[in-house]
Amino acid sequence: MGRNGDVAAVRRVGYTAYALHLWTVFGLFLSNLAGIVALAAGVTLRPRLWDRGRAVLLPAALYATCVLLAVVFSVDPRRSLDGASELLALLTLLLGLVFVRGNKATRAIVDGLVVVAAFSATWGLFQLFFGYGGIDHRIRGPFSHWMTFAGVLLIADLLLVAQLVSGRGTRTAWRWLALGAINFGLIGCLTRGAWIAGAISIAVVLLLSAPRWLGIYAPIAALLLLLAPSPVRDRVASIVDLGNFSNYDRLCMLEAGWRMTSERPVFGHGPEMVRERYPIYRHRTAPRHWVPHLHNNVIQISAETGLPSALAVLWMMAAAIWSSFLGYRRARREDLDTADLYLGVLGALVAFNLAGMFEFNWGDTEVQRLALFMVVLPFCVEEEAVE
Repeated sequence: MGRNGDVAAVRRVGYTAYALHLWTVFGLFLSNLAGIVALAAGVTLRPRLWDRGRAVLLPAALYATCVLLAVVFSVDPRRSLDGASELLALLTLLLGLVFVRGNKATRAIVDGLVVVAAFSATWGLFQLFFGYGGIDHRIRGPFSHWMTFAGVLLIADLLLVAQLVSGRGTRTAWRWLALGAINFGLIGCLTRGAWIAGAISIAVVLLLSAPRWLGIYAPIAALLLLLAPSPVRDRVASIVDLGNFSNYDRLCMLEAGWRMTSERPVFGHGPEMVRERYPIYRHRTAPRHWVPHLHNNVIQISAETGLPSALAVLWMMAAAIWSSFLGYRRARREDLDTADLYLGVLGALVAFNLAGMFEFNWGDTEVQRLALFMVVLPFCVEEEAVE
């Protein structure tokens, strides 16, 4: 076959495994297994990635360094060492640069994610017939938690909205059906942070691509709210209720997280330490004495691994969003058929980060995995680089 043929075969295997790594996030064992295959293929290629992904690789490297230093300076280094395994998540970013190149390869994975999200949403909607649906028993599709379910649907929703408003030849029947399933799934899971993030992000996408649609966007949203069942309307009303248990609990978490960060701003308390030390820093009126995390990406990362670590993640996200915006603007100016991909990434990352103000979705493996692919996607759409 020759060396070129061997390399091409490894690339095909690696690309397929990487795609499955993303498409099977509903089953982390399968996703991890596919990721291992992709990693094994990637190692054999010895790719040079710096020129393509420098804008996000630099902050990613800074984040990794901060996490390792946080382990060293942790209040309990041995326990924090287990938390350092989160750095393996960055392999999703690196392997995306290795295997996903060009419009066709990128679009295939994006379409697959939309199909998986539509399937997951349909699964969740069927759960309404089997006792799910209330605030204490929310639909979750094939996932273990409704917030994971909402996070996956949210990213796919913005990718799909961008295709439908900005794509060339993408307004097909199956995409409209997927849009309906995904959005009904998002409504049904009663996750307020995802609603806020989705509403704002869709408005951003429309503003950039089809501002004339903004005039009907708000009335349609208002009509849907009026027609929504009472549990949905009650959840919307609770967003601004500071007396709501969940809202007040989150405010107490923010206060505790800020106190933790103020005490150890550079290296944090160490990975896995927030859940251990929250009772020490909690406000005396906090509803709960213990929480698994602080329901906010920036506060959680700062408290565990320091402010530089949180700034590195924000830098990485901002670099990807800005690259997506530049790519979208160029694609529109040059009439390229990649505009919807760039716009979708921009919307999805805005949504992910807005949702991260109310939920620690950076620590939700399934959602984080898709978000890291979004981070690297703008650099995958470009022409194939020379190895």
